[in-house]
Amino acid sequence: MQIYFAQSSEGESQEKIYGETMRNALSVILRKEGIDPEGAEVSVSFVTPEEIQDLNRDYRDVDRVTDVLSFPQFDSVDDMIDMQEETGVAELGDVVICMERASEQAEEFGHPLEREVIYLFVHSILHLLGYDHMEEEDKKEMRAREDEVMAELGITR
Repeated sequence: MQIYFAQSSEGESQEKIYGETMRNALSVILRKEGIDPEGAEVSVSFVTPEEIQDLNRDYRDVDRVTDVLSFPQFDSVDDMIDMQEETGVAELGDVVICMERASEQAEEFGHPLEREVIYLFVHSILHLLGYDHMEEEDKKEMRAREDEVMAELGITR
């Protein structure tokens, strides 16, 4: 399993702080989804509010700052598993986190920044795997999976 962090001073410092927990979270999620963690790859970038707003506008037609964006490489988990079986690697996609927004949300919700960053990462990985929260039933399923993963990591609200 490999997480590629953006090659910037912020990316490197965030990897030192959150890298191990992100790897653990990715492993937990993938095992729950029936994907071999050893053959999985994902990239993580930490960006400014302006950068995430630009991405949100350009890719989602939503012209505002958001906390995290997910850019999946596959249409389904089955496609990921097929690719992993064929090549030994499944490149899940890209996670983009706005640290300033994460910090604001951590303060707003009254929990540590680490909890917020890991939650955003888990949330984003689930999006890469096809989870969504547009419909109430889908939202319940996604939230339940997020809670399971966070609990397994020992990171609670």
